[in-house]
Amino acid sequence: MTKIRAGVYGGSGYAGLDLVEILSRHPGIDLVFATSKTYQGDPVPNTDLCFVAPDTAALDCVDVIFLALPHRASAAVAKRGIDAGVKVVDLSADLRLDSPEAYQAYYDSPHPHPELLPAPYGLPEINRAQLAGVDVVATPGCYPTTVLLGMYPLLRHNALSADAPVIVDAKSGVTGAGRKPSLTTHFAEVYSNLIPYKTGRSHRHIGELEQEAQKLSPQMGPIIFCPHLLPVDRGLMASIYVTLNDSFASSQAQDLFAEAYANEPLVDLLHNDKQATLKHAVKTNRCAISLTPVLDSYLHITSVTDNLRKGAASQAVQNMNLMFGIDETTGLL
Repeated sequence: MTKIRAGVYGGSGYAGLDLVEILSRHPGIDLVFATSKTYQGDPVPNTDLCFVAPDTAALDCVDVIFLALPHRASAAVAKRGIDAGVKVVDLSADLRLDSPEAYQAYYDSPHPHPELLPAPYGLPEINRAQLAGVDVVATPGCYPTTVLLGMYPLLRHNALSADAPVIVDAKSGVTGAGRKPSLTTHFAEVYSNLIPYKTGRSHRHIGELEQEAQKLSPQMGPIIFCPHLLPVDRGLMASIYVTLNDSFASSQAQDLFAEAYANEPLVDLLHNDKQATLKHAVKTNRCAISLTPVLDSYLHITSVTDNLRKGAASQAVQNMNLMFGIDETTGLL
């Protein structure tokens, strides 16, 4: 089998390093380059390569590029890749929103290449049919991945009340803030602490979350989103509190989720006497979900991922597999 030639932009960030590790072990991939402005010339872990400067990476030597870059920087590289006839898997926020207006609203700047929007949204368990054979995919953020997988069976059955908000209490490890150091992620600030930030409806991922959730269930209520910085290196837990409408009872949820995820190899639905924890997902490529009926019309969902794996790097590889028509779990199980 001819191997797919891949390049990684931003290979020295936390998500980029996990991506390089996964690709280096993928039986169908030949990793050609990984870029880094900070570490160019240094060895790329798990490979025989050295990091190269982004502007020296040769697009004519690859079939696909992965963009583990900051928003605003990623779109320009995506455009170059598309123009060169290379498939693009973007891990940034630049292609996740469907319109330039939405991007402007949530990211406070004009979209660098509005002609790239909308792009297929790369959450395979929901959008698998839209990803096969395409040339560009927007890999979702870690919070939206975790929350949307936790809500998907209810969304597709329009089981949520239109008169009540969805409340998401989410906690993520420090790597979710990226590798660049800051006062907020300094050890002395994070250790023995739990820090809420951008609570309510101020986090940028609200736009992405509601955009995708409302495609499945247009009448659902608003999302109140409260993320926290958890004093661990990796892992993301979303505690999701929903109000159900009159057509559905919380006692039906376990069967509904079991039916939705029965054939999903990267989603683990726990038995109804178990609670999902970080250890169910950390260092894996899976999402773990548990359900707790509260009252007939109230349900508590716990959805857990590794923010660098199913929340970023491994989901990007899952998308790439679908784009090239190979088994989507290749290199991930």
